[in-house]
Amino acid sequence: MFKIFVLLFSFLFFIFHFSDSSYAIYDPRSEKNNTFGVHILFTEELNEAANLINSNNGDWGYVTIPIQSPDKNLAKWQKFMDTARDLHIIPILRLATNADYFDTKVWEKPKYSDILDFANFLNSLTWPTRNRYIIVFNEVNRGDEWGGSPDPSEYADFLNFAVDTFKSKNDSFFLISAGLDNAAPNKGNMYMDEYSFMILMNSAIPGIFNKIDGLASHSYPNPGFSQSPNLMTPKSIHSFKYESNLAQRLGAKNLPVFITETGWSKEAVPDTRIASYYKEAFKSVWSDGNIVAVTPFLLRAGVLPFSNFSLILGSKIGPEYRSIEEIAKTKGEPKVTPRLLGQAGPLGSVPEKNFSKTVINDSSNKLALVKATKTLFKWLLNI
Repeated sequence: MFKIFVLLFSFLFFIFHFSDSSYAIYDPRSEKNNTFGVHILFTEELNEAANLINSNNGDWGYVTIPIQSPDKNLAKWQKFMDTARDLHIIPILRLATNADYFDTKVWEKPKYSDILDFANFLNSLTWPTRNRYIIVFNEVNRGDEWGGSPDPSEYADFLNFAVDTFKSKNDSFFLISAGLDNAAPNKGNMYMDEYSFMILMNSAIPGIFNKIDGLASHSYPNPGFSQSPNLMTPKSIHSFKYESNLAQRLGAKNLPVFITETGWSKEAVPDTRIASYYKEAFKSVWSDGNIVAVTPFLLRAGVLPFSNFSLILGSKIGPEYRSIEEIAKTKGEPKVTPRLLGQAGPLGSVPEKNFSKTVINDSSNKLALVKATKTLFKWLLNI
């Protein structure tokens, strides 16, 4: 009997002492990784996305998808996570607010309460992989993406608060700074050059680039969304290198890079040439060892100006899509979270709930550990 209780004590100590650390983030560059991905706008696009990013021997590719502050529907987003698990897709969620009520051309500036609500809601979901990738807003060096006027000091403070808030909920959250507009000039209250913006962020919160886990990049082929992959400038598809080097100089941390937007405009470049550009870019420029994911913008769009970048237009699959589809890919091996006992699969259901301003203190992983402990305890008592 004494040996049984020693075994039980050791088991309980291991579970509760190491449970939090065992689910901490890991560097995705340390595992076999399929860098191919795509940017989508709607959760229903996962099947189409999987056909592209996991084609030609690929597995566990990435999707970037925005989640807006009012869109905290538990059933919808848990179904998205379950489907991503079954299709072997790694989600990257980009936080977003709403168009401003009085000026629909401008996105509302977030509030600190938005960060808290997002953290609570996203921590209530069971994610397919250990790393829970979160991008903290979008192109914040543009006034129309930040309440009318870019403010690097204010954004740095929001980013700092987001890291603290999400990490306090769960160590598995992997916080990524916003992708910046690599073509933005310094122009009054409308735009700020991304490199000046980054320097001023670090001036406001020294070490902010040491605090985040990853760096998002919008490495578009600028100027004009039309340049060759061979053009190496701070505003071309090579811009991620300049951003990464600057972040490392400011913070001394070699951050993983997530190219969450990129692509050529059909208005400027014929689609057949875009197809060849994608092949060249993935073969050379985007084979950089620091890149975790490349999710071109956009899988599917029906309206201008997004349709100029769309890989699928209506029922027509473009040559750009076919070009990416044909490229040989890697079978990624991310650290996958176990499905909880009794958890609904992709065709199952969970209660419908609009989630807002509700605090969740315990993660679902701890609940699973408690259940496992109770089962072991009952087994031991029956010996």
